[in-house]
Amino acid sequence: MLAIVQVGSSQYKVSEGDLIDTQILDEKEGKAVTIDKVLLFQDGDTVKIGQPFLSDVKVTAKVSRHHLADKVVSFKYSRREGWEWKKGHRQKLTRLQITKISSGK
Repeated sequence: MLAIVQVGSSQYKVSEGDLIDTQILDEKEGKAVTIDKVLLFQDGDTVKIGQPFLSDVKVTAKVSRHHLADKVVSFKYSRREGWEWKKGHRQKLTRLQITKISSGK
């Protein structure tokens, strides 16, 4: 059983037991979250495609932790002019563990 869900502006292919890193959510660690923006649901040979979302399919996930992504460094320079610019950024992420995919059939 798998589903394609939308969390924020990103889409993820998930199945039960998966861990995904999404953009930061306002939920506490250990709390359950219901994702109702399901684009596609597959159970064996049965495939449901939403237009844009499926109303009878829900994905339940548990917030494992909040963390920072790896640092991304942006560097620019101009040769022979002695000018350089360097900045770093770490995106805030939430790790979700998919616990259940339920279909209303």
